[in-house]
Amino acid sequence: MKMQGESFVRDVLRKDPARWHLLGVVAELDLPDCWIAAGFVRNAVWDALHGRKANPPQGDVDVIWFDPDSLSPGVDREYEEQLRLSVPSIHWSVKNQARMHLRNGDAPYRSAADAMRYWPETATAVAARRQGLHECVIAAPLGLDDLLQLALRPTSRFVSEKREIFDQRVKAKAWMRSWPNLEIFDR
Repeated sequence: MKMQGESFVRDVLRKDPARWHLLGVVAELDLPDCWIAAGFVRNAVWDALHGRKANPPQGDVDVIWFDPDSLSPGVDREYEEQLRLSVPSIHWSVKNQARMHLRNGDAPYRSAADAMRYWPETATAVAARRQGLHECVIAAPLGLDDLLQLALRPTSRFVSEKREIFDQRVKAKAWMRSWPNLEIFDR
């Protein structure tokens, strides 16, 4: 089942010319442990599961990477500028996950995928990257089941400790209106 889920997500991304191109642009940066994550993947999958054609990425395109030897936020801004020059129509957000634990009040992360374990929703904790011309790798440290079953579920710390943040995100992002087949789960 895991490989079938990954295969489905890869196919969704491959069949979306805009997303496939952006994955290639980010791969050209050649950053360590680098992915495009969150809504970039999640929204494409939700659209596909709702029987919709591919919509262009909206909002930020979240590029995450991991390098404990390059912690300056200025480095992220330099990569954002490179990406903006390559594809100016996209609002790029680049974040080295090696420092993000400080902002989030977590223990230090060990990798980009480990950082995603601490994100608010299970369906958002998914990322993709291109390898070569035709390959795509998926990272889903919390699994793909919730994403593929249209389950909007908070991660463990957002069930109670940070629940207000989860609830605010659901409301502000209007996911239930945009994808009416979603179902919210508390755990």
